[in-house]
Amino acid sequence: MARIDRLPPARERALAGAYAGAVAASRRRTLAGLGVVAALLVAAGAMAEVRPLALLDNIQNLSAYIVQILPPLTLAGFPGDVAAWYWGLPKWLGLLAETLLMAYLATLLGGLAAFGLCFLAAANLVRGQGLPFCVRRLLELCRTVPEVVFALIFVIAFGLGPMVGVLALAIHTAGALGKLFSEVVENIDMKPVEGLTAAGAGFVETVRFAVVPQVLSNFASYALLRFEINVRGAGVMGFVGAGGIGQEFLVAIRNFYYADVSAILLLIILTVVAIDLATERLRHHLLGREAAP
Repeated sequence: MARIDRLPPARERALAGAYAGAVAASRRRTLAGLGVVAALLVAAGAMAEVRPLALLDNIQNLSAYIVQILPPLTLAGFPGDVAAWYWGLPKWLGLLAETLLMAYLATLLGGLAAFGLCFLAAANLVRGQGLPFCVRRLLELCRTVPEVVFALIFVIAFGLGPMVGVLALAIHTAGALGKLFSEVVENIDMKPVEGLTAAGAGFVETVRFAVVPQVLSNFASYALLRFEINVRGAGVMGFVGAGGIGQEFLVAIRNFYYADVSAILLLIILTVVAIDLATERLRHHLLGREAAP
């Protein structure tokens, strides 16, 4: 077995002191960071008027409301109780289908807009900084304004209806997907692009044959994820008169139809869970195909 020589005592003490100093400095930085986070947390809570004691004092109101919206289900009359609970199921399913169609159409329109703009926002495809800068600012504007704000504006302009929700979600989708798509484009392998450019291909041909094949799977994955988000968003659009199941849900809340609140809420939750599971499997399938040799 090889013999391990010890360092001279002076050298060993110097290294041990340097190590202890580095550990102490790291601990000080960690404590300082935690102190800053704690101070910001307290300041944010104070400015937002978050009062833990008031929350504890009124938490029973939340639990009481949850108890109120639970349906009176009994084991003996379970089928009849469920039928009475979901008395409006045909109507609710129609509104839920409307919500899903709103989310689908908004995702499609927003995704197409994002697909067309993302290549112009990618700095590695467009020469100069002017055009990518302007396109990125446009995408920021689309995704910074909340969907509900767009919906309120469109309600004033076009009146109530599902079209308002579709337009609001589509604009926000274009901004969000445009950013994600452009980041995918900026991380592609540039060798096919350089090869086609050297052969005299134009911008459209280069994008079609050198860029799209590399990014299509990721684009589809992000679009599916956005569809999940838009299903939830389309449910909220009903709160401002944009149609869908959200509008019926708001009516049930305002009129204190407790059983209807829980029935519609459970229906929305089950729908979102089913869509999440389906799109998750599809995303994994697409990414798996991309990773396969």
